[in-house]
Amino acid sequence: MRIKIQTKVAANWKTVKDGFNETLFLKLNPPFPKVKLTRFDGSEKGDQVSMELDFILWKDKWTSDISFSSETDNGFDFIDEGNPAAFPFKKWKHHHIIYTEKGSTFIIDNIDFSSGNGFIDIILFPILYLQFLYRKPIYKRLFNR
Repeated sequence: MRIKIQTKVAANWKTVKDGFNETLFLKLNPPFPKVKLTRFDGSEKGDQVSMELDFILWKDKWTSDISFSSETDNGFDFIDEGNPAAFPFKKWKHHHIIYTEKGSTFIIDNIDFSSGNGFIDIILFPILYLQFLYRKPIYKRLFNR
């Protein structure tokens, strides 16, 4: 399944790119599950981000490999892929896109995920959608100064 959420911010794309750091990563995490960051290399191809997710009754590990990154005159994008993603995900591919168009900067979270079970994916969709919608006011607060 795919989730795509776009946020318009006032900062230029290079400022936004520079802001995609460990501090932002931690701010973007919703209150549940609690996240303990165990590794954060960055958002360039070859980097890795690892965390421990605390679901109260159990903990799970998630590692994302940055499998792609690209910079142009108008923006920057990168892809993180769960390797492994936490239960119940069999597939996780998150394309982060930061670009400028007609004087405005946009941040796009484009997520492609699968649990391997269509019914479970339908149940996960609104939960994940809300978790990524949670990012919009954070992006606006940090990048509209």
